[in-house]
Amino acid sequence: MNNTDIQLDITKTKQSKIDQVDFSNLKFGKVNADHMMYCDYIDGKWQTPKIVPYGPMEFEPSAKVFHYGQAVFEGMKAFKDENEQVWLFRPEQNFERINKSSKRMAIPEFPKDYFFESLKTLLELDKDWVKKGEGNSLYLRPFVIATENGVSASESDRYRFMIITCPAQAYYNKPIKVIFAQEYSRAADGGVGFAKAAGNYGAQFYPTKLAKAKGLDQIIWTDASSHEYLEEAGTMNIFFRVGDKLLTSPTNDRILDGVTRKSIIQLAKDNGVEVVVEKVSVKEIVNAAKNGELKEIFGAGTAATVVSVDGFEYDGTYYDLPTVDEPYGTFFKKALQDIQYNKVEDPHGWTMKAF
Repeated sequence: MNNTDIQLDITKTKQSKIDQVDFSNLKFGKVNADHMMYCDYIDGKWQTPKIVPYGPMEFEPSAKVFHYGQAVFEGMKAFKDENEQVWLFRPEQNFERINKSSKRMAIPEFPKDYFFESLKTLLELDKDWVKKGEGNSLYLRPFVIATENGVSASESDRYRFMIITCPAQAYYNKPIKVIFAQEYSRAADGGVGFAKAAGNYGAQFYPTKLAKAKGLDQIIWTDASSHEYLEEAGTMNIFFRVGDKLLTSPTNDRILDGVTRKSIIQLAKDNGVEVVVEKVSVKEIVNAAKNGELKEIFGAGTAATVVSVDGFEYDGTYYDLPTVDEPYGTFFKKALQDIQYNKVEDPHGWTMKAF
């Protein structure tokens, strides 16, 4: 498995903590596997990647990540098939996106060989943490933070790239209720909405807290200038089924180019479902809900995979969605997971065997 040109500095844990974990009762992101990777950027170059037992790290209070939010991350999953083989789903997309995010945040790009060798080594070390069975996975969180000490308002000259992993089940275990944004905005033209910048998510927490106080789960964000067009939800891209058409917004510099999103668009085309990728207006979706043409709303993302929406609130009115036979969301979730768990042929070459 190891590329002889890449030398990783590996320190294995003395005692695995896997026996202490109840895998039937996991809270997303709360339990970490035995090992993690980190790699420092010093004097203009990335150093030797290190794999060590998962645990705390020390940073000075003046580290720039704490003051200016110079941080980006990715979300990926590893899946185990019935033959004990471990698979990654479209990891090249995640690698390209974290470097795209990094570039926008003035962070140096991470080498491709370091990225993939570290991922595969981590997965081989912690392979027992990747459980078989539908819904089970090992969530992978690559991220990079600014570590230079000093509170001057400028980009850092030191960084730490890390990968931590968490055994995971479903992010949402039931359909969710959403609200269409009318006051707050997630991102603006020319900003960092397309990047997985940490601050994008931190800025969502307060308006999402307000939505949850009303009994809702997520916000579907609208464009910042007019609030007339639906763009994406807080933790995922969003799809609308009007009649038999599937609608979703095109990506732009406000919207994350989701890996699950683009996979569902391709699966829809493969299965003869008409997909319309263009601006989706609030007015269009509200009217479709009123006249019975809105059949489904579902979200798509790495953590969530596919989650259905029960209904939405807009302008003080809540609209329940109907129960439909053979929902698209359920179909695409199964089609996607069948590929991820190596149950069916992968016609697009999306999966990568880790070992």
